[in-house]
Amino acid sequence: MRSTIKLLAFLKPYWLWALLAPLLMILEVAMDLMQPRMIQRIIDQGIAQLDMTVVLHTGLLMIAFALIGGVGGVGCTIFTELASQAFGADVRSVLFRKVQSLSFGNLDKLETGQLITRLTNDVTQVREMVSMMLRMMIRSPMLLIGSLIMAILTSPKLALLLLALAPFVMGIVVWVIAKAYPLFGLVQKKLDDLNTVMQENLAGVRVVKAFVRAAHEIRRFGTVNNSLTDQTVRAARTVAVTMPAMMTAINLGVVGAIWFGGRQITVGTMHTGQLIAFINYLMRTLMSLMFVSMMVMRLARAQASADRIQEVLDSEPEIQDRPNAIAPRAPQGRVAFDRVTFTYNRDGHEDPVLKGLDFMAEPGQTVAILGATGSGKSSLVHLIPRFYDVAEGRVTIDGVDVRDMDNEALRRTIGIALQESVLFSGTIRDNIRYGRPDATDEEVIAVARAAQAHGFITEFPDGYDTVVGQRGVNLSGGQRQRIAIARALLTRPAVLILDDSTSSVDVETETEIQNALEELMRDRTSFVIAQRISTVLNADKILVLDDGMVAAQGTHRDLLVSSPIYREIYESQLGNGAMTDVGA
Repeated sequence: MRSTIKLLAFLKPYWLWALLAPLLMILEVAMDLMQPRMIQRIIDQGIAQLDMTVVLHTGLLMIAFALIGGVGGVGCTIFTELASQAFGADVRSVLFRKVQSLSFGNLDKLETGQLITRLTNDVTQVREMVSMMLRMMIRSPMLLIGSLIMAILTSPKLALLLLALAPFVMGIVVWVIAKAYPLFGLVQKKLDDLNTVMQENLAGVRVVKAFVRAAHEIRRFGTVNNSLTDQTVRAARTVAVTMPAMMTAINLGVVGAIWFGGRQITVGTMHTGQLIAFINYLMRTLMSLMFVSMMVMRLARAQASADRIQEVLDSEPEIQDRPNAIAPRAPQGRVAFDRVTFTYNRDGHEDPVLKGLDFMAEPGQTVAILGATGSGKSSLVHLIPRFYDVAEGRVTIDGVDVRDMDNEALRRTIGIALQESVLFSGTIRDNIRYGRPDATDEEVIAVARAAQAHGFITEFPDGYDTVVGQRGVNLSGGQRQRIAIARALLTRPAVLILDDSTSSVDVETETEIQNALEELMRDRTSFVIAQRISTVLNADKILVLDDGMVAAQGTHRDLLVSSPIYREIYESQLGNGAMTDVGA
């Protein structure tokens, strides 16, 4: 319940709408409560005494009450939607901003499918709860209390029937709530699993088709879909008890009222209109109680969603600025790893990914990183922009620990082209300008030329205004990588990181990119992760990683002599020419 109360704070800017909606609903309820009393008057004073004036006047009064109540109901609905929709938009916005603020470690734990569910379905559940609270959660309790009072005023003796039925009804409500809440929490988790499978398949549909695994994915989706269905049915089956139990209580109440009321009419202690009015109030009381119980079921599901939303909102980014964080000015790009050890799992249940790394990259140097898959190459470069924090040691830029720097300022000094070239919807120009929206067209073209992208871009009919399809589907892998490199270069970084970002580019184009980078990145530090050893032959320093440790470092010529691992990589890719190169 605490999560729901916290989220209701988002209604504060819309307090006027949130106040007007219940007030207008109270007006509608008051008008509704007058109707049975008007019917009683028509029957007992009009029809029974053959007074058509009373019938006419009372009928007109009922119409007036109905119109006033209608205005109240429509007004309540309008203000409820204004408040609840604005509430939902604000929660989604804050939730999205929170996700943007989270660190890589947080996002590793909160999977994409879960976040999608929380941003969509969970927010919808909570928004509908707010809408219900402003409308039905006002109407039903007010109608329940008002009808109960009017029933007692109409016939105190018959009102004892309500005391007999109340324990039965409340017992059912309490039992259903206790059973339904955990079940609806499981429903949302099953929905997470469904969204995860859908997200994976939509992102990897080409892989699915390439390996003819559509049938397998359909079965996998069917498994999670059936699991969600079963869990939803289990929750619905529990809630399904409510309606029959409530209708039973209502019917028993009506039968009892007719039985005891009819006997009172026969002895002259009650009028017919009075009995009809009481039955009307009795039905409204029990129906209101039924609606209250049904809404409590909805609240139970919304509460599960509110807990999940609040879990994200309460998440603290693992990477945060320290007090008095430094904003680097005119960075030179000297990067040093000082006895760095790193693990993704900070609780000590996982072996370190990087162990005791110790090296320095001077401004203007190109540092190449080689190693087998899983040796820690990408993990190493992710520590420079502080996507993760080291477990031991420190990473410094120009002698300052990156943990002492302002995160945004730090990352503005670093340009990075990740292993997976992610492009966004929009034009090619927009994607290249992503890190510097104010860049001129001349600057965009200059970095596109350096990344060897200008040629293929100008071949498109719309050139730089060509719209990139979803995830860059209308571009080849090599074209996406070159646009990603241009995007990194446009930020004019002091440190450039290329994480295997030319793997989809042919050797000739890769050589042209390297030549352009030598000129463009003069006096700036570059880190290049590469699978092809031909990419790193001219690097100022080559790091050979093995099992998370620096097995060797030096120039190509030095490593051919000193490092068996490097020599093995070289010979496996370029042939047995190591001794020739050494002697050259």
